[in-house]
This record gives sequence, structure tokens and C-alpha cells, in this order.
Amino acid sequence: MIAVTGASGKLGGLAVEGLLKVVPPSQLVALARSPEKLDRFRDQGVSIRRADYSKPDTLPAALAGVKKLLLISSSEVGQRLAQHTAVIEAAQAAGVELIVYTSLLKADSTASSLGPEHSGTEALLRDSGIAHTILRNGWYIENYTENLASALNHGALLGAAKEGRIAAATRDDFAAAAVAAITQDGHRGKVYELAGDSPFTMRELADAVSIWAGKPIAYRDLPRGEFEKVLAQAGLPPPIVEMLASSDEAIARGDLDSESRDLQELIGRSSETLADVLARTPKP
Repeated sequence: MIAVTGASGKLGGLAVEGLLKVVPPSQLVALARSPEKLDRFRDQGVSIRRADYSKPDTLPAALAGVKKLLLISSSEVGQRLAQHTAVIEAAQAAGVELIVYTSLLKADSTASSLGPEHSGTEALLRDSGIAHTILRNGWYIENYTENLASALNHGALLGAAKEGRIAAATRDDFAAAAVAAITQDGHRGKVYELAGDSPFTMRELADAVSIWAGKPIAYRDLPRGEFEKVLAQAGLPPPIVEMLASSDEAIARGDLDSESRDLQELIGRSSETLADVLARTPKP
């Protein structure tokens, strides 16, 4: 039995969809804080169970009979390590034999504030006694293409990434890698650095968006402090401001760029590019 946490989220949902192509639905368990959001999988014969990272009492029943677990990292920055600890401890008690975890590219060395929670979870897995595979996911291309409204309104993308390159890939590609890692042999004990084929800078992103939108979009690179002020003025909470600013600082350092071919080898093809994603993104 294979279970996927966070199955109501974007990456988790794509992973379940991918698993349904290679695993009988009777062998799949989709886990979510709100099981009612998983009716589309229930209708296909997938077992649906409630699992709340922040409520450990929901986890024993959720993981009963599960042999392989795809642990999609929590989206709650600052709470992830405690939440992941609860899941890993429940997996130990349930007799889970393999955990595949979605970490962060260069988690053990990145300047991003996201790094410590991911590297801490990796350490928990190493100490757990459970066989595991670490998927260090790079940035999602959709982090940019799903949030273009402000850039289109103001004619500019803002950031503090300097000329750092971003080896981003799509959620579809990262989900496909997770499906391969949890269903194929030979991945236990491996740490994969997952990066896209066609890295781009923020200026190159702005150029591509300009072509797609049919109007000029500039990239304005700001000192980190000024970028943080802009984000705060836009109403973002302090933890998100810190995460976004530190992530751009990490990009400037090269932490979200990589020449690794792990992603391509796992999915058996080239990864999708920024141009691919923009081509299917509805124009304003």
C-alpha cells in the first residue's frame, strides 16, 4: 500500500494522479487534512483518509497498513520540522518500510530560510531506521507563472536575485520524479538533486513574460532590505517576507541552480521549460 500526504495540495494531487497510471487504485491511500477535498480520487477507487500534520492523533489510522509513504513537505513554514517529526514517528509505529520525502535543492547548504527545516527532516529520516529516498526539489516554474498579475499591472517583476540562475521545473515533473522514486527499484538510500534543464535569471524571466504578454515587463533588482519593504507593504506576513527575501538571496548565491541530471534520469525525459509553461498559460 502506497500513501501520499498532502494529497489535496497541488504537488500531492499530481503525485496521486501519476501513481494511478502505474498502481491499482486499491493499493493507494490519499491523505489530507480535509478528506472531503479528495472526492475525485475516492471516485476512482483510492482509499481516502484524514491525516493532519499538526494533529498526531490522526496519523496512526491514516498510516495503518501503509508500506510506502510519499511525504510531501508541509506548506506551513516554521512548523514543518515538528509536523514532519510527527509523521515520521507515526510511520515508525505503523511499520512503514519506505519514505520518499520532498526536500529542497541543496537543502544542506542553501542560504534560504527554507533550508533548515528540510535538512532537519532529512536528519530525522536518517535516524529513523526507515529506508528512505530524498528528493531535493528545485523551484517550481509555477511559482512565477501563477503570480504574474502584479508584474503585468506594474510592468515590472521585483526581486533581489541579482543574476542568479534558477533551474526550475514544473510540479508535473517533480510529481513524476516522486512516482518513479516510490514505485521503481534502486532508489532507496539515494539523495537526488532535482533541477530543470533550462535555468533562467529573473531578467530572462521578465523577457519571456514580455513576449508572452505582448508588452514590456522589466526586472527591477532591489537590495534585500528594500525588497522586504516592498513585500511587507503588499501585506505579506513577516514569515513569508523572510522566506521570499531569503530565497532570492539564495538564488543570487546560486543555490537554486544545478547541473544535476537527476530529475531527467528519474522521469526519463527532458524537463519542461519556462517557455513550455508560458505557452499554455492563459494571456490576460
